[in-house]
Amino acid sequence: MLLPEAVMNLFSRSRGQDHGLTPADFPGPDLDVADGGAPQRAILGGGCFWCVEAVFTALDGVLEVTSGYAGDSAAKADYETVCTGGTNHAEVVEVRFDPGRISFGQLLKVFFSVAHDPTQLDRQGNDRGRQYRSVIFCVDDEQKTVAEAYIRKLDAAHYFADPIVTAVEPLPAFYAAEAYHQNYAALHPDQPYIQAVALPKVDKLETYYADRLKPPSDR
Repeated sequence: MLLPEAVMNLFSRSRGQDHGLTPADFPGPDLDVADGGAPQRAILGGGCFWCVEAVFTALDGVLEVTSGYAGDSAAKADYETVCTGGTNHAEVVEVRFDPGRISFGQLLKVFFSVAHDPTQLDRQGNDRGRQYRSVIFCVDDEQKTVAEAYIRKLDAAHYFADPIVTAVEPLPAFYAAEAYHQNYAALHPDQPYIQAVALPKVDKLETYYADRLKPPSDR
């Protein structure tokens, strides 16, 4: 993440769509993962994990969100090493959810429409590097099928001005980030980066997905 003093001018609004459409216009997936009756998990990378975590934590049906790393070895799964950009790790969130209340496909809709800009390659805004790439790490073949079909649908719908560059990959392993990264936006609401980047995403979520949110006391 950029240093706080540089952030406010670089992120004056949430990034993503640039053609006047909103998440209210956003198509949903045609395929979805079956509800097997047990909690499921999704591993999603869309730039700074502080900001992605803040979005998914607010959704009803989400049981737990953990910031972490995926894509490389355990030996390289620490913040200082990942921030060099020299590993294949991405900053990701592990979203544990109740599929009876919110599905994998519905999480992907929020991921693409609110949580980040999936057309930016190896970056989000001015956060640049492999660690900030857009990626879905699939825990099984069913997630892979749903994710790839949804990306094809979004590209065909031309919702975004540019092609989606989100990678869909099998999950090698998920490594939880250091304790001070967990629930970061909620614990540091006055931090300039959080105010400039995370909170506008949460505001957008509250505007367009109000019917899918937890009560504020449960977030």
